Amino acid sequence: MKRVLLLTMICVLTTIGLQAQNGTIKGLVIDKQSESPLLGATIELLNTQEAKGVVTDEEGRFVLNDVPVGRQAVRISYIGFESYTLPNVEVTAGKDVFLTVGLTEAFNQLDEVVLTGNTNKDKPLNKMATVSTRQFGLEEVTRFSGGRSDVGRLAANFAGVSSPDDSRNDIVVRGNSPTGLLWRLEGIPIPSPNHFATAGTTGGPVSALNPNMLKSSDFLTSAFPAEYGNALGGVFDLGFRNGNADDYEFTLQTGIFTGVEAMAEGPLGKKNGSFLVAGRYSLVSILGIGAGGTSATPNYSDISYNINFGKGKLGNFSLFGIIGNSDIEFLGDDIDPDDLFSAEDENSLAESRFGVIGLKHNISLGNNSFLRTIVSNSFSGNDFYVDRFIEKDTPEERIIAFTESEDSEKRFTFSSLFNTKLSRKATVRAGVLLENFQVESLLRDRGEQPDADGDGDPDFFTFRDIDENVLLFQPYVQGRFRLSEKLTFNAGLHGQYSNLNDQFALEPRAAIAYQLAPDHALNLGYGMHQQQLPLPILFLNQDVNGTLEQTNKNLDFTRSNHFVLGYDVKLASNWRGKLEVYYQDIDRAGVEAFPSSYSTLTEGADFGFENDRVSLVNEGTGYNQGIEFTLERFFNKGYYGLLTGSFFESKYTGSDGIERNSPFNNGYVLNLLAGKEFKIGAAKQNVFFVDTRVTNAGGRYFTPVNLGASQQAGFEVRFEDEAFSLQYDPYFRWDLKFGIKLNSKKKKRSHQFYFDLQNVTANENVFARRYNRLTNSVDQVDQIGFFPDFGYRFQF
Repeated sequence: MKRVLLLTMICVLTTIGLQAQNGTIKGLVIDKQSESPLLGATIELLNTQEAKGVVTDEEGRFVLNDVPVGRQAVRISYIGFESYTLPNVEVTAGKDVFLTVGLTEAFNQLDEVVLTGNTNKDKPLNKMATVSTRQFGLEEVTRFSGGRSDVGRLAANFAGVSSPDDSRNDIVVRGNSPTGLLWRLEGIPIPSPNHFATAGTTGGPVSALNPNMLKSSDFLTSAFPAEYGNALGGVFDLGFRNGNADDYEFTLQTGIFTGVEAMAEGPLGKKNGSFLVAGRYSLVSILGIGAGGTSATPNYSDISYNINFGKGKLGNFSLFGIIGNSDIEFLGDDIDPDDLFSAEDENSLAESRFGVIGLKHNISLGNNSFLRTIVSNSFSGNDFYVDRFIEKDTPEERIIAFTESEDSEKRFTFSSLFNTKLSRKATVRAGVLLENFQVESLLRDRGEQPDADGDGDPDFFTFRDIDENVLLFQPYVQGRFRLSEKLTFNAGLHGQYSNLNDQFALEPRAAIAYQLAPDHALNLGYGMHQQQLPLPILFLNQDVNGTLEQTNKNLDFTRSNHFVLGYDVKLASNWRGKLEVYYQDIDRAGVEAFPSSYSTLTEGADFGFENDRVSLVNEGTGYNQGIEFTLERFFNKGYYGLLTGSFFESKYTGSDGIERNSPFNNGYVLNLLAGKEFKIGAAKQNVFFVDTRVTNAGGRYFTPVNLGASQQAGFEVRFEDEAFSLQYDPYFRWDLKFGIKLNSKKKKRSHQFYFDLQNVTANENVFARRYNRLTNSVDQVDQIGFFPDFGYRFQF
């Protein structure tokens, strides 16, 4: 650790006094409705002493050279289109900036430029999204303190979103289980893109998504457009950026959680093609230390790439992908008593793998239409083995295999989307998504099992042992219609079919946006959404008269209806306010056939699922309702601010007919983020920055432990009739990040160094209260305390 810090400080000190050279802004300007390039669009650099501007070529591309380093404002305009202003473009000496900007054709055909002064973050990239959508980019992911350069943790700062604990990046959207989240990359669904992820979950301790690979993307929390399916609680719609098509660029980077990283990009071929590839390896593995709530050393690595072959006669082809691996070994003799993930009388090994490879083809069909087709293969898997010591540290000590879990999923995906701009007032999009899952799963465990064979140990019961094919087919159609200059209507229909139980569902979606005044807008949205239950639940075995049967296999989709009303106001040139009220009605959740407090709506915020919930029926219900607000100052004049608040209620009803709190019913979540940049150096072109975040949230609800029954059984037993009746203390965390950005004097180089002090006050937020079979007591285990992170980036 000392050597890494010393080398980093040497790099900083050798460049601290240097003046910076200027940078370059490149980009592509397209018609947002048809995605056709716009020839002759004007790009202007604002707020500079010397006027600077260029126009786009026949492919819609532009290059703006000799741009002063720092944060710049850029305006893009085109005759007959609404202009677009990006007020916060960060320019450095070490790397060119690339922008892709979609302009919207004016409602009435004009012979002059329409100036609207839009900002970039308050509008979604997907033109079909009207409500509950937020755009984010690389700069935000890496800027916020406490975020660990993780898009999942970034989303936890947005209104309506919370993260259950510090050790995982599971995302709870408006009280929904994290399993309700859909991850998409380049337009296709993907498995959980996290290291140490487990089957059926959507989060993990460390993200496998490299933020340096990402372009601006959308995060949706409710009433999604018709192209999104098989999700109840949110959508991450991510995309990889293209590499620099003109120059070779390189990045070297290190950080506690992101690891040691190298990235290269540059031109490929003669058709404006490019390549972008990045690899990371865990720094904690190199240093041999624990992190994230355990003293064991996690090992993880990933490689990401995006190869754009350029535009030819047959269209544009690109190849993209991610490959990630991770493992961690917990040895009971080396484990602390308060370790979040292991026990002192067990040795365990966890291994996971994740990968996506996709081929994307985009071809223009005339001036106003395009066809986009993607074929991909993805895989995910995790293995978990536990050996338990019996009579540990006694002459009778022995070891037995206690848990054996091997899960593997291979997914073939085909997606095709046709988009056509009928007129400046109407755009229609139709497509189909086909996913074929090859699932292999084995779970054998002794937990909570009787000793039926009389060998003195709990039986090794086989909960899952499957090799199945599951087909999911999703057609959709949607349209965007500008009914007047102030009124826009989006509508669509999504279909979903699964061959697992031959169920087919049709889901209507609709949204209206009304511009009350130039700075005031109303949004109203509705959507029906249905989702297949996680496969680890569907394929559970039940012993029926000596035969193992999968009694959950024919469960239907869980269904929800989303209703959203939103109000947006532009308070000033760089200030935005937003208020949304929502209600989500859920039915067809899985519950037990006899009176019970269990529901599948309570699953998904851990590494696994309950394995004794069988013969379930689709009779469970629930609802989420709340109000949320956002007050945001976009980065301008050296500082930004973001205040978000959510006040909500999340309830469910099991087969016993009793309405209960869901485990995700925090009640409220408040986030305050702010940052300031100070220009330093002789030329005032280097930057010292400070960012901070304060989060306060209601505690999670939990089910109390039945201590007497647990002591008698030898494993944890909870009061099921009191499910989620108690609440942990409120969650509080303050993070503080500061650092420096430096630009080289003459060469194309830049440095960035930061310290990120997480949980500055070392607040003891509760992780769990659980039965400890070694002490025969109920122990409280706290989440991660104060943790200092650091990072260094060198771009050239």
